[in-house]
Amino acid sequence: MSTILDSLAISSIFSSNLRPSLRPSPPPSAAWVRRSPLKFTGFSISYTIFNNQVSLAYSSRIYRRTNSVSGEASDVAFDVPSVTEETWDSLVLNATEPVVVEFWAPWCGPCRMFHPVISDLAKQYTRRVKCFKLNTDDSPSVASRYGIRSIPTIMIFVNGEKKEAIIGAVPKTSLTASIDKFL
Repeated sequence: MSTILDSLAISSIFSSNLRPSLRPSPPPSAAWVRRSPLKFTGFSISYTIFNNQVSLAYSSRIYRRTNSVSGEASDVAFDVPSVTEETWDSLVLNATEPVVVEFWAPWCGPCRMFHPVISDLAKQYTRRVKCFKLNTDDSPSVASRYGIRSIPTIMIFVNGEKKEAIIGAVPKTSLTASIDKFL
């Protein structure tokens, strides 16, 4: 009789009509760990004494677990200079050599993956082609002037005139073929 009551008690614990906070947590298996979306990496408190005043600061970091590079890798600075609305005319339209501009945004994953390709192109075509990147969030008027509807978009300008637009993260070989047409 006690085994029947015990099994009823256990089945009532696992029933789906309980509130989420009262449901038991699943067993710590490898499948559950893979589906766990967040990882708490720590909590730190620092204080500073300045002019006999104490200021407190705290920071906590929560990272989403993925099979890719962590969020800190997006802060890597590449050697491709940025262009803005204010510098657009002087750097792109008035340039004497061909100009390659990557239209991108910080929230765009393919754009961030494409930055090393643009960086390699800037090194490969040093003194023959100028390479820039334009953040479409910071300079929306330039992006709308050239009809940018999806990013990353790479445009090639010669003597201030748009010659070609490549939409999407394409292989480096197709970009070099497009650039070589205008050299």
